[in-house]
Amino acid sequence: MPDFDLWTWLENLPIAVYIGETWWFPFLESIHVLTSTFLLGSILMLDLRLLGLAGRNQAASRIATEIVPWTRGAFVISALAGLGMFISQANRYVDNRAFQVKAVLLVLAGINMAVFHLRTVRHLPRWDTAAVTSAAARFAGAASLLLWIAIMLAGRWIGHLL
Repeated sequence: MPDFDLWTWLENLPIAVYIGETWWFPFLESIHVLTSTFLLGSILMLDLRLLGLAGRNQAASRIATEIVPWTRGAFVISALAGLGMFISQANRYVDNRAFQVKAVLLVLAGINMAVFHLRTVRHLPRWDTAAVTSAAARFAGAASLLLWIAIMLAGRWIGHLL
């Protein structure tokens, strides 16, 4: 990808320079890894329920109600930490193949989540307490699980390709 003035502008922001030149970059990287791990773990709990592999005696809605607020919180913190790292080396990140793959996977995970919440949840009363959920719920759970594992793997590769 060619250098865009936006990326250079981001890198030259005082906060970006500060992050890149101080202990803030490794601190943000650590926070990003920790919250991403928490994010994947919380998503895993719901996805395994949707797949009928765990928590079969629990209503899917109950697991979602208890887990999703934590998932959202972890995502926000992880995204902010990732943004902090990104702005410190924006030109390098946008050219990084692993970063590009991660960005696409994040969009696909967001689409999967939106479809699940806008369509699949409509039929929740039919499969909420069933040990085996609907085919659409199982598909959403499997897609989510695979996408988030791939996101974590792509994220891990980013630093090795810089």
